[in-house]
Amino acid sequence: MSAPVLLPAVQEYLGLRRSFGYILGSHDRPLADFARYLDRIGADTVTVEAARAWAVQPGMTPLRHYQRLAIVRGFASYLHALDPRNEIPPKDLLSEGRRRVPPHIYSDEEIAALMRASRLLHPACRAATIETAIGLLAVTGMRSGELVRLQRADVDLHAGRLRIIATKFKKSRELALHPTAVEVLEAYGHERDRIWRRPVGPAFFLSSRGRPLSQGSLEHSFAQLVDQVGLAPPPGSRARRPRLHDLRHSLAVATLLGWHRAGLDVQALLPVLSAQLGHADPASTYWYLTGTLELLSVTSERVRAAREDRP
Repeated sequence: MSAPVLLPAVQEYLGLRRSFGYILGSHDRPLADFARYLDRIGADTVTVEAARAWAVQPGMTPLRHYQRLAIVRGFASYLHALDPRNEIPPKDLLSEGRRRVPPHIYSDEEIAALMRASRLLHPACRAATIETAIGLLAVTGMRSGELVRLQRADVDLHAGRLRIIATKFKKSRELALHPTAVEVLEAYGHERDRIWRRPVGPAFFLSSRGRPLSQGSLEHSFAQLVDQVGLAPPPGSRARRPRLHDLRHSLAVATLLGWHRAGLDVQALLPVLSAQLGHADPASTYWYLTGTLELLSVTSERVRAAREDRP
């Protein structure tokens, strides 16, 4: 008996995802079984009907049905980028059950819109603080709690580096800053010191009262901006509203996209991203590597190019 037509594609897909740092230890058997199912029904592409029929097996809970369909959906997204005849099952095809809500991945345009809107906040010192904070979170991927705890001594603009001291799990790290980020932080520092000549404490980011910026105040301001620029989900929607923490996920995805587009070895570079995010090892970074259609499309193009280069 010949092997299922799509079984090699399953192996390539899993190898690709694992090159991102995913473990996916429980995906091999279900996807191989799905490939065999498609072979039995005489299908050489994924259809929504076939995916649902395979996922909904008797003797399983609705949550397990949803999980099986989610596994197929990732595989179908990969295949669709290679061959549009493959259909991607909708997310709401089956009841979700209890699962992780995916983060909002901000586009460059959305981040720019949030920063523009922050300039209209009052008073002017609050506007400068929130705009600079959003920009720094977007380009570094640091945690918002790390940002509000930054002290002036932690920000070395001459060396172009940030020192994050005793953060989560009591670990410390340094982050390199792009020259444009250094310019923005320097401008903010001048404006902050012009307004508050005698601040309360050595915090780098100050509130509108000259006190250290609190995480609650930062998140409240960000929620206001999300509403103002139209990113909040409509009333009654089951979607989660975009969060400040999602900037961290967005940095991770943008970094992967950049590495793939440059043709770099993502698996070898993953520890660099882990260090940037402040993780002890790449295993902790898996949570942030949220797959997007753009990311799958770019990586699928690399797979296609690799196939064409084979003798």
